[in-house]
Amino acid sequence: MEDRQLPKWSEIRELLQFRSFEMDPVQRRLARAFTIADLRAMAQKTTPKAVFNYTDGAAEEEITLARCRQAYRDVEFSPAVLRDVSDPDPSTKLFGRTIDFPLVLAPTGYTRMMHNDGEKAVARVAARNNIPYTLSTVGTTTVEDLAKAVPEGNNWFQLYIAKDRSKTEGLLERVLTSGYDVLMVTVDTQVGGARVRELRDGLTIPPTLSPKTFADMALHPSWWFDKLTTPPIEFASLRGFGGNSAEVADQVFDPALTFDDIAWLRRVWPHKLLVKGIQTVRDAERVVELGCDGVVLSNHGGRQLDRSPTILRILPQVREALGSDPTVLIDSGIMSGSDVLAAVGLGADAAMVGRAYLYGLMAGGERGAAHAVKILRSQYVRSMQLLGVKTTAGISGDHVALAG
Repeated sequence: MEDRQLPKWSEIRELLQFRSFEMDPVQRRLARAFTIADLRAMAQKTTPKAVFNYTDGAAEEEITLARCRQAYRDVEFSPAVLRDVSDPDPSTKLFGRTIDFPLVLAPTGYTRMMHNDGEKAVARVAARNNIPYTLSTVGTTTVEDLAKAVPEGNNWFQLYIAKDRSKTEGLLERVLTSGYDVLMVTVDTQVGGARVRELRDGLTIPPTLSPKTFADMALHPSWWFDKLTTPPIEFASLRGFGGNSAEVADQVFDPALTFDDIAWLRRVWPHKLLVKGIQTVRDAERVVELGCDGVVLSNHGGRQLDRSPTILRILPQVREALGSDPTVLIDSGIMSGSDVLAAVGLGADAAMVGRAYLYGLMAGGERGAAHAVKILRSQYVRSMQLLGVKTTAGISGDHVALAG
């Protein structure tokens, strides 16, 4: 048996590394978040149930969302070893502009409902990280206010074509005047999806006071304090539409929308035009034939038609059909930087995330959204290096396989 001896204090002292206590509760919380799933768990604690479910939920049985996330789990990488990856460059180009890595922050509605910092905070995060941010038609910040707040940003705008085309024309004029040069038109919202969680929660926009919400105040007092002491949540860019949220949505979502409307939009919009909500090869081909600059492959994060196509699985087919010139973006189900890398390997120019940064926003406001982007970027770069790839341009289908 080995001889034992009591350690000296000088030896113990070297092992003791007590961290100073972090006084800021938000910073303390975010320091424990290493994945988007961690931010999701934190968001669930910091935000009222109905608001969290609005972000987290999907349509009907949520089968589409589950399948989309499972598809990314089914990806298998083929790493190449003995490659120099000492100085990785994750940057890429979208519409002639270099961005830091292939990520676009997607349009999300009612963003100030998740946290009072809202769209301006998310746009600032995107600008600091040199990636695009897309403001939603049903956002809670106007096109003018966002452009003034973040003039240095690569700001895009997402459009719903309203039933009254004159209102859409008026909105487009404001978007142009405010300096946006990428327009993303969403086409998979003929009617609103049946989001069962929202129906069960009785969610209203803006949130209203009821016995249930009064009870929730006790659990989330800071969230309610922010909402009651700041300007009301509204469809900021649609003030001229008139009516409550349901009535405005009825004006914004047009079940009669056709390819003729996309052709009209192509004629009136002078800059880059993307069509979001494409879920088949043929539809992708048709909008490109109409002169659109690219597509966003998307099932609305599973929030519209349940059992709709698993977007990652159609990506290689769309890229093959369209060739290398049109821009192809993808969203729905992306929860990590490795997911972004998988999408690029299978043919996407970049990936889009909405829930991922909203979890961060709910967990810690602007700092939380920034932390979400930091997580995604670090995961992306690390996965690049482990794959044996030094640049985003070097990622190809040889590195990525999709099971099944």
